[in-house]
Amino acid sequence: MCARHAPRRRPLVLAIGMLCFSLQVAAQAPIETDDGAPEESGRGLALDAVVVTASAIPVSKMRASSSVSTLGVEQVAESAPRSTAEIFRNLPGVRSESTGGEGNANIAVRGLPVAAGGAKFLQLHEDGLPVMEFGDIAFGNADIFLRADATLDRIEAVRGGSASTFASNSPGGVINLISKTGEFAGGSVALNYGLGYDNLRTDFEYGAPIGDGWNFHIGGFWRQGEGVRRAGYDGESGGQIKGNLTRQFEQGYARVYFKRLDDRAIGYLPMPVRASGRNSDPDLGSLPGFDPRSDTPHSAFFLSNLGLDGENNRRRSDIADGMRPQSTAFGAEFAFDLGGDWSVLNRFRIADNSGRFISPFPAEASGGEGLAASIGGAGARLVYANGPQAGQAFSGQALRIHLFDVEINDFGNAQNDLQLTRAFALGSGEASLKGGLYVSRQSIDMDWLWNSYALELKGDNAALLNVIGADGTVFSQGGQYAYGVPFWGNCCTRSYDTDYSVEAPYLAFTHNLGAWDFDLSLRRDSGKARGSYAGSVQRENFDVDGNGVISPNERSVSVISAVRQPVNYDWSYTSYSAGANYLFSDDLGGFARISRGGRANADRLLFGVVAADGSVRSQDAIDLVDQLEFGLKYRSGPLNLFVTAFRAETEEQNFEATSQRFLDRVYTANGVEFEAAWYSGPIALSGGLTLTDAEISRDAITPQFEGNRPRRQARAIYQFTGSYAGERWLAGLNLIGTTDAYAQDNNVLVMPGYTQVNLFGEYELRDGLSVGVSVNNLFDTLGLTEVEEGAIVEGQDNILRARSINGRTANLVLRYSF
Repeated sequence: MCARHAPRRRPLVLAIGMLCFSLQVAAQAPIETDDGAPEESGRGLALDAVVVTASAIPVSKMRASSSVSTLGVEQVAESAPRSTAEIFRNLPGVRSESTGGEGNANIAVRGLPVAAGGAKFLQLHEDGLPVMEFGDIAFGNADIFLRADATLDRIEAVRGGSASTFASNSPGGVINLISKTGEFAGGSVALNYGLGYDNLRTDFEYGAPIGDGWNFHIGGFWRQGEGVRRAGYDGESGGQIKGNLTRQFEQGYARVYFKRLDDRAIGYLPMPVRASGRNSDPDLGSLPGFDPRSDTPHSAFFLSNLGLDGENNRRRSDIADGMRPQSTAFGAEFAFDLGGDWSVLNRFRIADNSGRFISPFPAEASGGEGLAASIGGAGARLVYANGPQAGQAFSGQALRIHLFDVEINDFGNAQNDLQLTRAFALGSGEASLKGGLYVSRQSIDMDWLWNSYALELKGDNAALLNVIGADGTVFSQGGQYAYGVPFWGNCCTRSYDTDYSVEAPYLAFTHNLGAWDFDLSLRRDSGKARGSYAGSVQRENFDVDGNGVISPNERSVSVISAVRQPVNYDWSYTSYSAGANYLFSDDLGGFARISRGGRANADRLLFGVVAADGSVRSQDAIDLVDQLEFGLKYRSGPLNLFVTAFRAETEEQNFEATSQRFLDRVYTANGVEFEAAWYSGPIALSGGLTLTDAEISRDAITPQFEGNRPRRQARAIYQFTGSYAGERWLAGLNLIGTTDAYAQDNNVLVMPGYTQVNLFGEYELRDGLSVGVSVNNLFDTLGLTEVEEGAIVEGQDNILRARSINGRTANLVLRYSF
């Protein structure tokens, strides 16, 4: 009998049916070469490695008609990452703005835009299925619910191409994190300790065959500490455990797996940065008392928030929760040869996802007198609300804080992907025909419960500030001057409870004809959005704190409206992809591909695009991406080279919470992507370079931006890793870099390019026992990935609100492998 496992607050009847149908599960097979031998890790580009992500049939990179990259565990470690998103920076063509901390990264590929946040056109998969059906859910980006740990076997990244037809909502590509499955006995324990900052993390994993065709793997991590920036409290606490059990049969395998993630990590939002000079070449640096590389507005004096919940009842939240994903997932996969050249593969997963996102956003940085006057009128002043100077007068720079406080009630999802393949002879070659059906359901149920505070501009335990009027009226309590965000028109007290279902049949044909490999695939996505949402209304004289007195900040309180608006619309779109690969020789191949893919828009359409009856125009419900690619793969001895030229045209409908604006655009991007590796004896070199020429080709809302380069889109991004291996040691460096980019679409303020240098080294003390050191951002570079402002006043000091890469951090790792 099938067990029932449903996300909180809503039974997923569809998911239970899929579970009963799929029965059992597995993840992907290990990297193999064409002859079945394991691919040597960390050497070259593994052009003979068989790739299983977003492809009609398992095929080697050399014969694939798409751009594919793989990262093994050694390559991941060599980039000295401090989060999962930092790993993705080492994938050619991928722009991973990983400055949000452990999650909340903005991820784009090949000039496709990051117009609002998240990874709209790119899917993050875990063992072949999406972590979230939509990669840009507001305050629920897929990477928040994804952690790379010691259970990781490898990462496969398919950019463009076949991703359009082998995964829903992912025309830009798929990044697939594939887990170890225990085919070989062994495990490891690693202790990771921050040098100069507070971080302690333990990773563990073990797997082995256990006889009679069975094998298993289990592992995870636990961590505790302040984190890479000075927060004044333990900003990171929690962990993950994953496990799988596989039964190998003569004609296939079946696997079940689970994951429990309960983690807490700070979500870093834009923070103050000094800027002077010219818009075209700004001079960036620190403000007195605040270093944007190592500080944060988070503070030990700012840990509690009093307000209302999604039903307008009194509620107190813990700011230390930060990004708090809680996920319990169960999955199953089976793959069998049915005989007669027929085979079947089925993947299933159901996940109960919930949690919280809470972090201070600086809506304004200004002098204290101006901030006080804007709240309490002429003559108002600021005093310290807490901290060692509580009650004393404040003078200096201050921040108007909008506390992004979001309850993630239910982000549960369920997916099933069934594939049936028939292989047959065709002419003098071999062919296959695959039919598949993908079915999913994604819940998006959350409450936005934002409040307003005044905080001193300081990086080491900033204190909250109260506003005192000229007549002595106290306009704030404990630094909180409003229940809501009046500075933004009280826009953002919101509640929505929506469900999105997807059904996508697809068909793929492949034909191998000597040196030629052809493939053609077609997918039809159909979806439904159902639910309701409610916005903010002002309630007068609401005693939120329950003390029987109406304080000035309780005279007008943002509450969620009792009138809920319906969400009731359907969408559908057709995707296609056709490619051909030709092997000029065993060491030279070329390919071409044309694709069209789609992306359905979800929660970001609410509060502005959805009509009163819940409907949405078809042109708003989906965005289409047309792509063209040409590539060459070459190897000669120790040299491997992969070059891809690309063109993409992208439709974009979106909404950005921080700027409160909708977007209706078309983008075009042309470019070329280089990936290369060279190795000789103890030396290994690898790297990537992506050149992109992108523009806003149509803008229905702000036509003055037509012809401009999209914000944060650099003309070049690059990665490089070099290492030298001795008899018992390894050392090397990793470079991540970008050229200049515009801060906003008006193309006025430039974000200067930068290069981040990371170092790594490891020494084997004895067999199985090693000690390693990694240094992230060796030269303490200030590198901006996003800026809220579009221009500065030239010739004077300005305060930008921006996200910078983390400053220099070093880690010590003690690892025992057995």
